[in-house]
Amino acid sequence: MNLFIVKDYEKLSKVAANIVKEGIEKKPNIILGLATGSTPEGMYKELIRMHKEEGLDFSKVTTFNLDEYVGIDEKHPNSYHYFMKETLFDHINIDLKNTFIPDGMVDNPEKYCKEYDKLIEEKGGIDLQMLGIGENGHIAFNEPDETLNLGTSIVDLTPSTIEANSRFFDSIDQVPKTAITMGIGSIMKAKKIILLANGKKKAKVIRELLEGDKITTQLPVSMLLLHPDVTVIIDEEAHNG
Repeated sequence: MNLFIVKDYEKLSKVAANIVKEGIEKKPNIILGLATGSTPEGMYKELIRMHKEEGLDFSKVTTFNLDEYVGIDEKHPNSYHYFMKETLFDHINIDLKNTFIPDGMVDNPEKYCKEYDKLIEEKGGIDLQMLGIGENGHIAFNEPDETLNLGTSIVDLTPSTIEANSRFFDSIDQVPKTAITMGIGSIMKAKKIILLANGKKKAKVIRELLEGDKITTQLPVSMLLLHPDVTVIIDEEAHNG
């Protein structure tokens, strides 16, 4: 596990964006695994700048997102479909036919989840997976539990995650209680993983990850200790608390 400790969120975003840029330049048809939430927003802004000012070309890139809320239409302003279009896709030259985000409105979720994992494999697998981390150690929406799903699946969100995500909604009652998410096994199949964390609220869980010598389903992010190519990028606040 490689660790980069940078001064602040702006630097974290630039370091992460540079890794993505290098990946695209090395392999123009790279398959990226993307995350939503506040943590990767700065990275997306920097990638947009790189596209507009430096000509970074996304025309052959394919993307797969980690998750989506269940029961929210893709046009809903709090959906991750909407987030990705507003935050990245509408501002770069990516072909939207090559962008894939789980559909939380499907009639047959079990069948759909298997098809999502199969599609990733058919495209060649994820080359570079970006991850954030929840305060409780969840990655994507894989919450602490006695067991964790390997493949993409429907999961119940914990009260702490619902509370954390309520800042994006008018009230906590509007936050969906379930989500569709890539499983731990799906994430671990990525060839390279980048984990981003910033701010004092993430310091405790980052410390648990970096100092840990065991894996546990109660700390889903600990599963990354088994992966051969993980880079963790954190700012000083996430490091020092």
